[in-house]
Amino acid sequence: MNYDLFGNPDPTPTKPVGSLGDARSEGAPLAVRMRPRTLEEIVGQQHLLSPGSPLRRLVEGQPMSVFLWGPPGVGKTTLASIVSRASGARFVEVSAVSAGVKELRTELDKARRELERGNPTVLFIDEVHRFSKTQQDALLPAVENRIVTLIAATTENPSFSVISPLLSRSLLLRLKPLTDDDIGGLIDRAVADKRGLDGNVTLTKAGRSDLVRMAQGDARRALTFLEESAASAVALETNEITPDVVASAVDRATVRYDRDGDQHYDVISAFIKSMRGSDPQAALHYLARMLEAGEDPRFVARRLIIHASEDVGMAASGVLQTCVAAAQAVQLIGMPEARITLAHATIAVATAPKSNAVITAIGEATADVHSGKGLEVPAHLRDAHYSGAEKLGHGKGYKYPHDYPHALVAQQYLPDDLVGASYYRPTANGAEAAVGERLAAIEEVTSGGPQSARVTAKRNEESES
Repeated sequence: MNYDLFGNPDPTPTKPVGSLGDARSEGAPLAVRMRPRTLEEIVGQQHLLSPGSPLRRLVEGQPMSVFLWGPPGVGKTTLASIVSRASGARFVEVSAVSAGVKELRTELDKARRELERGNPTVLFIDEVHRFSKTQQDALLPAVENRIVTLIAATTENPSFSVISPLLSRSLLLRLKPLTDDDIGGLIDRAVADKRGLDGNVTLTKAGRSDLVRMAQGDARRALTFLEESAASAVALETNEITPDVVASAVDRATVRYDRDGDQHYDVISAFIKSMRGSDPQAALHYLARMLEAGEDPRFVARRLIIHASEDVGMAASGVLQTCVAAAQAVQLIGMPEARITLAHATIAVATAPKSNAVITAIGEATADVHSGKGLEVPAHLRDAHYSGAEKLGHGKGYKYPHDYPHALVAQQYLPDDLVGASYYRPTANGAEAAVGERLAAIEEVTSGGPQSARVTAKRNEESES
């Protein structure tokens, strides 16, 4: 007799778990047991599941190769398994982390032999962005000749990590992060479903909220945390999953960070305002609170990049580069080491001179566009590189700046109704003070005003530097 997670007799015999996982096997993780078996069971991604969509056609048997680009835990492996099951094809899963060219060619040779016997193969490659150019080149003939149906998953933009010939022979489908409602529905289904916890536990509202928040849009993480919380509840001789049970299961201070949802917004708000207020000590405290509570480090990295331009801007342009590098480091090294680079970037933003001139400038420019300002582009600025442009007067009278001293010449760039508009107004903070001086000198030349020897000399010094 077999027994389930809660010690109840289970007459279902244990089944072996293959590469896709067998939902009927009690030994499989909850995330595997709850893996959707049809497109109708898929949570989220409705933009890819409409009638006639590429995914629908793929499941219905139309051969094609696809790249699935999206964050972890949104269903990339699941979609591959559904395609395999629906088409009756062999499913071969290859990890780009561990497979070399030799292993890949071995699998492709097997697929070729199986195809000759009438057995098509779905080749699923996880983390395909880690494949070298040589490995990707090895895939080309098999994809081009449809020896395999390639389904490649990646968390990075394939345009930068996949060779063009392979990408051009495939469809690129972008998967979106799962919403809190998606994750909540998935958790509820797993609690009630016979493949899941079969109603043996109940979730309090606060416990469910913690699980949803900690999942960060990752279905696999949500189900893993739920399974661990259920096991903790059993160990504590209760069938109720509360925030305390969740916290003990996943070793995170969930209650202190986000019991009802407000803390999430309060803490990130305090983090941002501490950096804006040039208090690195407070900013580091809130950073530590977020990371220890399980906040997605990529979310923190995105906020740092935004505020490097919003609150620092041209006062210290190098801070933006530091924050972008920190975001890349998060992707490359992951947690817990990534906390160091996030702290580095946080301190850089907090201690830098501040200017909001950049966000003010784009805000005012956007407001003018929304209000309907901005007439036709001046004729001398229009594209003059096509046949017939000259007859229309396009480009006529344009002054090429490099033909003039210091590459500066007086001519109109803004549309007629916006002449004289001023959006970017440099502050006197940090490096932006020098930017302001240079802009004033530029405007003196381009407005056609008089130039003093002192201004000319200063401009020369700046251009040389």
